[in-house]
Amino acid sequence: MATLDLEQLMEAPNLPLLIEEAQAALKAEAEKRRAFYNTITEDQKAEFINGKIIMNSPVKERHWTTVGNIVGMLRPCAIKNKLGRVASEKALISLTRNDYEPDVCFWRAEKANTFTSEQMQHPAPDFIVEVLSKGTAKRDRGIKFTDYAAHGASEYWLVNPGKQTVEQYTLDPELEEYELAGTFSAGDFIDCKQVVGFRIPVRAMFNEQASVEAFIALL
Repeated sequence: MATLDLEQLMEAPNLPLLIEEAQAALKAEAEKRRAFYNTITEDQKAEFINGKIIMNSPVKERHWTTVGNIVGMLRPCAIKNKLGRVASEKALISLTRNDYEPDVCFWRAEKANTFTSEQMQHPAPDFIVEVLSKGTAKRDRGIKFTDYAAHGASEYWLVNPGKQTVEQYTLDPELEEYELAGTFSAGDFIDCKQVVGFRIPVRAMFNEQASVEAFIALL
């Protein structure tokens, strides 16, 4: 599809004008992005997406419970096995054009070991989890889905706390696209491809008691 669009663009008689307009728009966007970096504070949850600053609103209880359960199981597993670093919600992921704050993300050790204590912008994670909500689902399935894949995030989970399901996507590095590895419900187990040993019952993402039991089993 990208090749077809490029071919069509090259056929446009006003191509030089289109390029000039695009360069001007990207320059203005870059200036706005620099302002975003200078004004955003640590207590704000905000993202910069295609030239727009997206301020995220408070989430429902089931959302923060799900995020907390996942992090509570994932972080000890990563630490115990010295696999890498886990962050949740407030880590800013800076890609070529956009900046995101995923609900949960993981970097393998070789990448995480380069981080500094004062660092506020981070590279694409190896594993990302977004917990769906009414206000974010379109972005999670749209621009983020495409952008994370284009920047080499090897695994992506879309977690639906309402339906208690998880869609697991893995990256085809040649196509830079995600492929659906499976859709899992509360009665299933799911294995993370990027975090060795992180095999959990899906139910544990949504139930705090089940997450504690899964945490103990992981250790």
